[in-house]
Amino acid sequence: MEWLDKIPLGLLVAAAVLMALAPFTPEPHLLEKFKMLKAGTLTRPLDIFDVFWHLIPTFLLIAKLVRGSVSGA
Repeated sequence: MEWLDKIPLGLLVAAAVLMALAPFTPEPHLLEKFKMLKAGTLTRPLDIFDVFWHLIPTFLLIAKLVRGSVSGA
């Protein structure tokens, strides 16, 4: 996964934070979807896709951090 090594860590952190908090008003999508998950109403495919869409930068950040710690870089 050489392409992941080329992405700057700061860029991934910024993207993860921005996507987790977007949209800023009235409330972030992830917070809304978490409430839906807790209530058992997160069933529409579009809502589930939206959760994954907003978490992609976070998943990439975790993968980069794990990959860096495993390789010792």
